[in-house]
Amino acid sequence: MRRCLTINGGFLSQRVTGVQRYGREIVAELDRLLQDDRLKSSLSAKIIASAGSELGPALRAIAFAQTAAGGGPLWHQFVLPFATQGVLLSLCNMGPLFASNHIVCIHDLNIILAPESYGSAYRTYHRIMGPILARHAARVVTVSHFSARMLNDFGFRRLDQITVIPNGHEHVRRWQPHLSRHSATDPNRRPFIFVLGSRARHKNVDILFSIAKEIDALGLDIFVAGASGKGFSTLEMDSVPSNVRMLGFVTDDDLAALYQNALCFAFPSLTEGFGLPVLEALAFGCPVVASNAASLPEVCGDAALYADPKSPRDWLDQIKRLRAEPNLSQILRAEGPRQAMRFSWAKSAQLYLDLIMLQAQPSEMAGLKILSEAAAVKMQ
Repeated sequence: MRRCLTINGGFLSQRVTGVQRYGREIVAELDRLLQDDRLKSSLSAKIIASAGSELGPALRAIAFAQTAAGGGPLWHQFVLPFATQGVLLSLCNMGPLFASNHIVCIHDLNIILAPESYGSAYRTYHRIMGPILARHAARVVTVSHFSARMLNDFGFRRLDQITVIPNGHEHVRRWQPHLSRHSATDPNRRPFIFVLGSRARHKNVDILFSIAKEIDALGLDIFVAGASGKGFSTLEMDSVPSNVRMLGFVTDDDLAALYQNALCFAFPSLTEGFGLPVLEALAFGCPVVASNAASLPEVCGDAALYADPKSPRDWLDQIKRLRAEPNLSQILRAEGPRQAMRFSWAKSAQLYLDLIMLQAQPSEMAGLKILSEAAAVKMQ
């Protein structure tokens, strides 16, 4: 009997941030695994999305289907369940509350750990629906051991019922560094610290603006991509320090150039489920100064410098170290790619395939396991 896998494609209608990147990369790697003829004959797969969703690169082994109804919470609860066959895989936090054979990835509990970062309606919805979803799923996945502990501590799911399947780094290999319009590659520019801005308060970008004058005195600029000054709680556009450059939206190729040319990438978040930008920076050999909180030490290991996310002095001291110690910068540039190699979309997709097999009927599990292991050997 051929088993069926349905992938929740609700994320395909959403703007691509870290969570959506996770969904797209895992699906792409599952598609590659399922191209193995022996697996393809035992497991059929399709991804279901709402009308108007964009798939991106074509899939070869996973079929793509769209429903007539729009996306959002109602689509997840009242449309997707009727289009599902076999095991349902939800990769981006949301899915049907009472679906059978449901594997769901809940990336973080920032709605609890940093409620001020979200609107009241969004926060209330996820505070109510999240625990129900986690408790009724056949299996809960998350992206870091830190997030797994949070899911356990806040009563969403017991630790022994949670599988950690992290982000990967390989997507950065597709990026082509190019940022001429922002002059990040201009040899006459001053060295700069790169920051990804966000309106979410838990991203804590303001701590770097609070020491901008001291950073200026070191001969450094701050390049902020991804948000305008009005997105931050303490910095308005008319008070931007002279050494801060607000870049606004940047492409993936822009990001590649910024990572490659920065003195360091600063990531002062108060909490993160994973922290994909630090992994991208490491993959490019960009020295990282990261918060010593939440999942970030787990992701960065010994390949980054750390600072207290509530201590501006800590951040200034670490930036001074990088400015004054070229050898330290060289060590971090060498260690970063090695640390990034520990996190692979291909390995994570294989872990998902293993979970999908466990949801198969007992009589089919042995055969599927053999096929999966054969595909894993072929990957290596």
